Amino acid sequence: MLVLMQRDATPEQISAVCDAIKALGFDPLPMPGTTRTAIGLAGDDGQVDTSHFEGMGGVAQVLYDSKPYKQVSREWHPENSIVSIGAGVTFGGSEVPVIAGPCSVEGEAAIVEVAKAVKAMGAVALRGGAYKPRTSPYAFQGLGEEGLKFLATARAETGLPVVTEAMDLEQADLVAKYADCIQIGTRNMSNFALLRHVGRLGKPVMLKRGMSATITEWLLAAEYIMAEGNRAIILCERGIRSFDSSTRNVLDVAAIVAVQRSCHLPVIVDPSHGTGVRAMVAPMARAGVAAGADGVIVEVHPQPDKAWSDGAQSLHLEQFEGMMKTLVPIAEAVGRSITGAGTAAITGG
Repeated sequence: MLVLMQRDATPEQISAVCDAIKALGFDPLPMPGTTRTAIGLAGDDGQVDTSHFEGMGGVAQVLYDSKPYKQVSREWHPENSIVSIGAGVTFGGSEVPVIAGPCSVEGEAAIVEVAKAVKAMGAVALRGGAYKPRTSPYAFQGLGEEGLKFLATARAETGLPVVTEAMDLEQADLVAKYADCIQIGTRNMSNFALLRHVGRLGKPVMLKRGMSATITEWLLAAEYIMAEGNRAIILCERGIRSFDSSTRNVLDVAAIVAVQRSCHLPVIVDPSHGTGVRAMVAPMARAGVAAGADGVIVEVHPQPDKAWSDGAQSLHLEQFEGMMKTLVPIAEAVGRSITGAGTAAITGG
């Protein structure tokens, strides 16, 4: 349920509605907008009589939300949410930030080298895995906390905020200590204990779509995080499984538009995992920006053939530079811009 207040509703009237919601045993969720305040009623509100609120001072309208997710819904929050991960990097506005870096952190010198390179080419944030969820238990699993320290060193030397994955509660605490944005990967999209935990850590969260998840399931996962008080959530479309073996996954470009119609959170695109094929990464990044993606995250490595993981989908540095140049006019064509650190190196190319 959503209680829409009148434009001239007073703080006292808003407080009275919140008190009435509490009296019914629910949690009020005030959401100030640009012109008026909406107050959400969290919980199973199907049996609540709207007359409890319709006659109260300052109330304009009472609505039932048709979506199973509430706080992430545009019905509750019509305006786009702007999510900052630090260093002036924001998602959800007119700018389209690009996050780049290797699949795995392979050492201090290596991550600093690639961080400096991608920054010079236009990236505004650094990705790199210190913890790696791998299908095989014998595959490289990441450097752990040592890798997080290397990422922090790269941030100190370049100023790029760091995005990296956590797979359990203990790892989430460590990632929150060293990084700027906690990534929840596709395999943990439905790890509800982890979602609740990162919702309480006070750090921005990048939530990747589960490889077999519907959009509704994805948004309900985001609801778990937001229900704990964390509204700084970035959604990431990273491809879904298909019967076709020509790509690692199928990048669902239509999901960008579908999510933006239903949800106020920024949604970015990951064409590296969405295709698994190096030659397809740049074209699908362009497709994502053209469809309205609020950001791009790609894997980049100085020597992909020697990468410790996901080398086949990692761009060479010169390929990343070329991709960045082609994103600029596409972003401009849809009323956006590719800006940030290193932009002077890519505009006009």
